[in-house]
Amino acid sequence: MKLSARNQIKGTVVEVIKGATTSHVRIDIGGGNVVTASITNAAVDELGLVAGKPAYAVIKASDVMVGVD
Repeated sequence: MKLSARNQIKGTVVEVIKGATTSHVRIDIGGGNVVTASITNAAVDELGLVAGKPAYAVIKASDVMVGVD
């Protein structure tokens, strides 16, 4: 796999939670860190994502926003 995104972090899928149209995929990237991605159910099916499968978290974003009061 070749991608222009430079932030490619190898890990293992630990959980896939399917909703009506979107799934939350949790990837353990080591060191007690887990990355969660929201992707379509169709993408989950096409990629064959299940707990225990190796996968990459590929991050390509100009902004990451988190807020609290």
